Amino acid sequence: MSFRHIFNGLLIMALSILLIACSSGSSGNGTSDGEKGEKETEAASGGEIRVAYSAQPPVLDPQVGTAIITAEVMGHVFESLLTTDSDYNIKPMLAESWEQSDDGLTITFHLREGVLFHNGEEMKAEDVVASMNRWKDGPGGRGQFEKAEFEEIDEYTVELKMEVPISTALVGIAQGTSSFSAIMPKEVIEGADPTSVEEFIGTGPFEFVEWKQDQYVHLKKFDDYQGIDEPADGLYGKKEALVDDLFFQFVLDSSTRVAGIQSGEYDIAHEVPYDSVEQLENDENIENQILPGAGTLIMFTNKKEGRLFHDVKAREALATLINADEIMTGAFTDERFYTLNHNMMMPHQEEQWYSEIGKDKYNVNDHEKAKELFAEAGYNGETVKIMTSRDYEFMYNASVVLQQELEEVGLDVELEVFDWPTLLDKMVDENEYDYDINMVWIGYKPEPTSHHFLATGISGWTDSPELTELVEKFRSQPTLEDAIPVYDELQDWFWTYMPAAKIGDYNRIDATRTSIDNYQYSDRMILWNVTNDK
Repeated sequence: MSFRHIFNGLLIMALSILLIACSSGSSGNGTSDGEKGEKETEAASGGEIRVAYSAQPPVLDPQVGTAIITAEVMGHVFESLLTTDSDYNIKPMLAESWEQSDDGLTITFHLREGVLFHNGEEMKAEDVVASMNRWKDGPGGRGQFEKAEFEEIDEYTVELKMEVPISTALVGIAQGTSSFSAIMPKEVIEGADPTSVEEFIGTGPFEFVEWKQDQYVHLKKFDDYQGIDEPADGLYGKKEALVDDLFFQFVLDSSTRVAGIQSGEYDIAHEVPYDSVEQLENDENIENQILPGAGTLIMFTNKKEGRLFHDVKAREALATLINADEIMTGAFTDERFYTLNHNMMMPHQEEQWYSEIGKDKYNVNDHEKAKELFAEAGYNGETVKIMTSRDYEFMYNASVVLQQELEEVGLDVELEVFDWPTLLDKMVDENEYDYDINMVWIGYKPEPTSHHFLATGISGWTDSPELTELVEKFRSQPTLEDAIPVYDELQDWFWTYMPAAKIGDYNRIDATRTSIDNYQYSDRMILWNVTNDK
């Protein structure tokens, strides 16, 4: 059932993240017109696919990993009870079907029989219960399941029991980006510590082989995969491993990724630099995949007491100062690759989530007013630290432009550049919060309360009782249709409290060799049903 169906009766769809960020509001073959990639691949080619990935995963456990790379890699290994197609209709995956009680307090999941884990054991209700009760209390649950519990009814039936209705319950379970609800064997869950499981055993079309730190993750075809016999559509439907091996190689230097995709060393280059697009377009052996709605460029401000941006006037000054066009052009080079947007949600979500609130405060670019506000906030010449990373070159380029804009109004600014895993660690560690602005990107989120900037830690220590009340009000509605009016209130809170300064939404460019057929993207890279005929 789609958001439209949600509006007509239920609720549904899926975050992230994240950080991280995840990714996109569009599915398909990655072409510039964004049309859906529905082509079915007829024959397996064997061989391998080598992906040059622009960042390294801090963790491979998809339940706790907030970085999109974890979902992009391990989404080939793990599956969830529900998923979404390319139009964000909620679809069954490991659940054969589900229904919700009339009072909204119980959701019953009927599991598919005969689904095998990569260790050869059949997936049963005890595995689902263990997995989902761990997931709901982690970053993927986003605090919405505190008064809920998954329970085993019989070997193939699981119930989610809630004390109050949760409008976003099915949304969270179905979302396929950062911190998604991966199902694992019960014994793996029981052996996990708070940072990660020790074994990576899922039910997906590829199984985990090796993680060689700083080099690659190797996955291989799972010969006993039990898939769904429905047309492939987004993250739903037929999933066939048509190559024997997948290698996600960590190639942080963008010029190395570009050179490698041109030489044929890599079959796919993740996140090619925007200023390399034309160069790659002129190579007859390469196809650029323009992936709409890949993420949001945003600045989290450190709101700890004693920091400049603890004062809301400083946060207002930042939002008033920035020239969104200038920063987005510096980051993405061309307006083909970004959209200016004042909403918390992305442009492709406007049919469900749109508000006029905040439009007058977005992209103001008023230097004199910004100076006044910084003065009122007590700025007195101290160094303002911008935390960023070159693992995502657009983040760094955006930070350089922001530094110049801040210096133009008299601030002393310093860039602190970290690798991506280190940045992720620092942004959630209260002992490592010696920054003022964190220039970062976040991925697609299925509903407003999934956003990282609503969390107290990850967004720079937001502290707002009003936000707590609004999130509870939103999530306690019987359906997402009932929750829609609360979006205006959340949007108003965002532009009043200003936990972060949104710059804009952007497209991502992946490059593929022409030997790659049926490349797909739906909030994350999809390499099932893909051949490599080189």
